[in-house]
Amino acid sequence: NVIIPPRSNAALWAENEIGKARNHAVQGCWDKGQKQWKRDIGYHRRSRIEAKMFALKRLGQGVSSRCFNRQVVDLQIRVDILNKFTQLGTAKTVAVA
Repeated sequence: NVIIPPRSNAALWAENEIGKARNHAVQGCWDKGQKQWKRDIGYHRRSRIEAKMFALKRLGQGVSSRCFNRQVVDLQIRVDILNKFTQLGTAKTVAVA
């Protein structure tokens, strides 16, 4: 499965096993359009996960504890901090009649 979407001006490669998945992705972008193709393969989920992992790494590149249970707690604390920041930065919407 192709992880990175092909460029908007991408051309098909020669027919062989190496370029088969890429050619399939390029053809899908041509047929459906790149925006719809990204929705169909779930690209937005990957990019959101990559952004979340980047934010998690900003809180510390590694874990300092040697004990596995303490490493788990360390990572849980980081995730809780990220969730709190996300909650603080999310706008609250209210339906108006």
